[in-house]
Amino acid sequence: SKNMRLFAYIGRFTLDFLEKLGDFALFCYSILYWMTRGPVYVSQYFKQMEFIGVKSLSVVLLTGVFTGMVSALQTHYGFSLFGAESLVGSTTTLGLFRELGPVLASLMVTARAGSAMTAEIGTMKVTEQVDALTVMGVNPFQYLVLPRIAASLIMMPMLALVFNAIGVAGTYLVGVVFLDIDRGVFMAKIADYVYLSDLTTGLTKAVCFGLILSTVGCYKGYGTTGGAEGVGKSTTGSVVISSVSILIADYFLTAVMY
Repeated sequence: SKNMRLFAYIGRFTLDFLEKLGDFALFCYSILYWMTRGPVYVSQYFKQMEFIGVKSLSVVLLTGVFTGMVSALQTHYGFSLFGAESLVGSTTTLGLFRELGPVLASLMVTARAGSAMTAEIGTMKVTEQVDALTVMGVNPFQYLVLPRIAASLIMMPMLALVFNAIGVAGTYLVGVVFLDIDRGVFMAKIADYVYLSDLTTGLTKAVCFGLILSTVGCYKGYGTTGGAEGVGKSTTGSVVISSVSILIADYFLTAVMY
């Protein structure tokens, strides 16, 4: 009977997972379907771009500068063991452009804006405001979901760029000012080893991560049931799923882009 219980559990889990996957696929299909139809609520798009992009700037700047600084300290320690301190700048910049910038910026936006998307749409769902929109002849996908996804796709690479810029500034501050690496060598090595393709790789990732965090955020919000507790559960689930998905996607994108 123990074996049967195990099989029953695995079966239940698999069916549950497939049902959720199908549900998510239908949600994505609805997004694609309504994307090609009017009307477009322009003010909503700008509102979401401000919320996701402009209002995430402070947290991205703060994270970026300290990421650059701590990366410089760590790589300096590692490289000083075999006398290659001059490579601190280029190595850290490569790490920021290809990996740390897009990933950490996206995780910060997930925590800040992704959770808010789920909470907002979830609250609207449980208080029947979404039904009210439908009654008024406004399509919830066009009004609530599409602006958030479009805004994430546009703003995420911009935030990653800001993260990269401030991160490199942090690296420069620690490397040149605090650790006394020669400024000319520091800059020359960056110019030698960092290419434009490294930057575009990172920005492409940022677009993909923006798509993930906004789609998951809206999907979890849209599927919310069960009052205030349901909103809390959806929001937690949204942040966890988005963060894990971003890290998994990062591996596959890196593998493909190399």
